[in-house]
Amino acid sequence: MKRLLLLLPLLLLASGLSSCSRQVKAKHPVSYSFKSGRTAMLKDGLAYAPRNAPMAVKRAIAAGNRLQNKPYKWGGGHAKHLDSGYDCSGTVSYVLRESGLMKGSMPSKGYFSYGNKGEGDWITVYVRNGHVFMTVAGLRLDTGGPGGRSGPRWKPQTRAGAGHVMRHPSGL
Repeated sequence: MKRLLLLLPLLLLASGLSSCSRQVKAKHPVSYSFKSGRTAMLKDGLAYAPRNAPMAVKRAIAAGNRLQNKPYKWGGGHAKHLDSGYDCSGTVSYVLRESGLMKGSMPSKGYFSYGNKGEGDWITVYVRNGHVFMTVAGLRLDTGGPGGRSGPRWKPQTRAGAGHVMRHPSGL
């Protein structure tokens, strides 16, 4: 009986009943549509937070703005907080750290267990094997998409959400 109890977590993992299978998966494309007071405004490559956004959201947008001219750099943002370039998970880690919503940094797969399940009201992290991006006040911050890798950029273009798990910081 003891052996069976010790093997149960392994059996659940092998059968696909792990915590990842209980994740909330995105079913719709991630798209941006400006809504006054609810979404960030994008002008000349910079995002502007709604006036009524929580302070953590305003800090997240300011952090994302600081990354706008940085190139894509594999591993960027992990060994050094202030780096010369950022990869996908380095970008998300930087923004969440700067907004006070996380300590340290994580590789993309670490975001499968970040925060709470599902879409957030203000911030949503989208994660799949090998990639992570986020929306802040409805505006996508991503290093990937059509055309390949770019540095961290605010992207109003629609991106497929299928295959991504949604997570969000508690309360946001």
